[in-house]
Amino acid sequence: MSPKVMIVDDDALMTRLYQGHLERAGYRLVVAASGRQAIALALSERPAVIVMDIMMADMDGLSALRELKGNELTKTIPVIVVSAHPEYRMCQQEALGSGASTFLPKPFAPAQLLSEIQRLVVPSADASG
Repeated sequence: MSPKVMIVDDDALMTRLYQGHLERAGYRLVVAASGRQAIALALSERPAVIVMDIMMADMDGLSALRELKGNELTKTIPVIVVSAHPEYRMCQQEALGSGASTFLPKPFAPAQLLSEIQRLVVPSADASG
């Protein structure tokens, strides 16, 4: 069964952009529009990797990242943090310091995101699905 990727972004256009590229590459997607929704879905869906935007209403991506990394059930899920924040270097340091696996400043090429996901999603014999 193909690995599950969670996209967390409150921008529907960005979500659709990710979705098209990742589904063509064979990934199954779970989509959340806020940090709170991402935490709930991560617990129920157990994705292989999470792609999370920082700037969102309700709960920002860094707060959600810290909660995910502080939970025994989700702390091992790799998180790719993405952001168009003007102070992205500061955000990058905070994201990596909070447990993100990598950070991509927006805009980035879809191939770059796919490459990071492929690097982080290690196929296993008992891939959960």
